[in-house]
Amino acid sequence: MTDTSVGTLLRAHAVFRGVPAKEIESLARVTQTERHPPREFIFTEGDPSLWLYLVRSGRVKILKHSRAGKDVVLELLGPGDIFGGVAVLEQRPFPATAQAIESTEVLKIPRDALLALSGRHPSIVRELALMIGQRLRAAHEAVKMLAVERVESRLAATLMRLADREGKPSRAGVELPYHLTRQSLADMAGTTVETTIRVVSRWIKEGLVVDESERLVLKHQDVLRAMAQGDREGP
Repeated sequence: MTDTSVGTLLRAHAVFRGVPAKEIESLARVTQTERHPPREFIFTEGDPSLWLYLVRSGRVKILKHSRAGKDVVLELLGPGDIFGGVAVLEQRPFPATAQAIESTEVLKIPRDALLALSGRHPSIVRELALMIGQRLRAAHEAVKMLAVERVESRLAATLMRLADREGKPSRAGVELPYHLTRQSLADMAGTTVETTIRVVSRWIKEGLVVDESERLVLKHQDVLRAMAQGDREGP
């Protein structure tokens, strides 16, 4: 990737929109591009936060290893998403692990360059804070859901959250534009992969969900949304 394309991507992002073009060009020159194959770790929990990351292509999951020895998926991120921001701003180790789900390319923005730039342009910190706040609210809702909802409701709510954020209209319904494994879905919904396989298979048989080339398509969003909200019992 050339500096020009990096600069174009940075300028288009809300976090850097208020930064003058000349400063964006300087930031682009020190920004690195990194490619990761599927399942490769981008960083692990406890690593020093020397870089702010931006997904250029592919998918990344943010996960945390629980005391019970189970990985909990906190977020699924796609093109244009920034991650590692809190740790970078606070200059502390990364509190979670980032792993490529598929072939992924990220931009790595050096922490020192970012902090220097944000000192001159406080809008960077403001936009990062807004982005982090939105994610924290979503995480809070997810935690509440895990605590009180039935398994079917949790799985339906997880699918609807992903569809609302990144779903693409298709002839069959709303398609998730990536391969979501049953394990990742189970980790996000706080249940076992065996239960997830059983419930999703049942939904496929009922026609609520379609599995097209390993991509889930939500065919009846109204039913799934009602189930997610607890207004309809799972089958």
